[in-house]
Amino acid sequence: MTARALTLAMKGVGRVSPSPLVGCVILSESEEVVGEGTYIYSEVTHAEIIALAQAGERARGGTAYVSLEPHTHHGRTPPCTEALINAGVRRVVCPIEDPNPLVSGKGFERLREEGIEVVTGLLQDEAERLNEKFFCWHRNRRPFVHLKSAISLDGKIATASGDSKWITSETSRAAGRALRHEYDVILVGAGTVMADDPSLTDRSGNERGRPLVRVILDTGLRTDPWAQIVTSGRSEPTIIFTASSDAKRISLFEDVGVEVVRVEGGPRDLASVLDALRERQLTSVLVEGGAAVAGSFLDARLIDKFTFFIAPVVIGGVSSRSSIGGKGAESIAASVKLKDVSVSESGPDILVTGYPAT
Repeated sequence: MTARALTLAMKGVGRVSPSPLVGCVILSESEEVVGEGTYIYSEVTHAEIIALAQAGERARGGTAYVSLEPHTHHGRTPPCTEALINAGVRRVVCPIEDPNPLVSGKGFERLREEGIEVVTGLLQDEAERLNEKFFCWHRNRRPFVHLKSAISLDGKIATASGDSKWITSETSRAAGRALRHEYDVILVGAGTVMADDPSLTDRSGNERGRPLVRVILDTGLRTDPWAQIVTSGRSEPTIIFTASSDAKRISLFEDVGVEVVRVEGGPRDLASVLDALRERQLTSVLVEGGAAVAGSFLDARLIDKFTFFIAPVVIGGVSSRSSIGGKGAESIAASVKLKDVSVSESGPDILVTGYPAT
């Protein structure tokens, strides 16, 4: 039933930020499923409350399976711990503590004070992975950063002339676009905007809790004011991080609804960029920029997850464009090693995803 709670939590993907994904299953004393719930931010009511409402009196003496520790403080809703206590459940099974300091450990403690058995640890790794963005937000005090790249077998993203359409298959391109639905922010550099004039929108067709924010890193404010991402700035939130103080140039963007944020150290001061996004309650960033942006994040060790769509294509050429620029590692020992690597097919391509080992 813990696995079922995690599955229910996943129904909230794209609809819970800045809160976590939470699912709940209630079993009666006779171990019959009598209630299920999924948390959706806009609907306010927590998964436990939804499941308990379905269960009614059948929850008494039963077991609650919850994907994340129930909260004991009064936030947007009353404490879920009190609802579980008042419903008369005798046992709560939950994989992992909530990393939020307002909650962490306190929910379990409150349940135990009332004599409710609390079982933890089952599917703990899966539960943390499910809420990796939320855990990063609280543990590292910054948004979760996911680098996505479409490359050739020899690690190129374009030929020497800049041709990049299309290295990977439509299947992979669709899968890459679908990733946007999970994230609060999609981030690129000015070079990508100038070369491709992308719209950078969530075209998954799935309901979002809040709009996808487009972010451009543009040191000299070179972005074309007539680019798609700029002219749609009133309908799709867009932020440009820059080092420029050119008031006339800045007004060109602000007049069409684009927010321009000047960063003292320039937009390559990624820690400041991420701090600014955190201030806006944006919990996750999908980096789709070119080699320079990818290299900056790699050099700063600010990538939490890597995804590569690898096409069975060899481009070659010293001057063709590699997927990740920057300074790079000075030795193999200093390179970023990945763990929890998964490999699967994506049409004719290969999809590789992994996490930094350190």
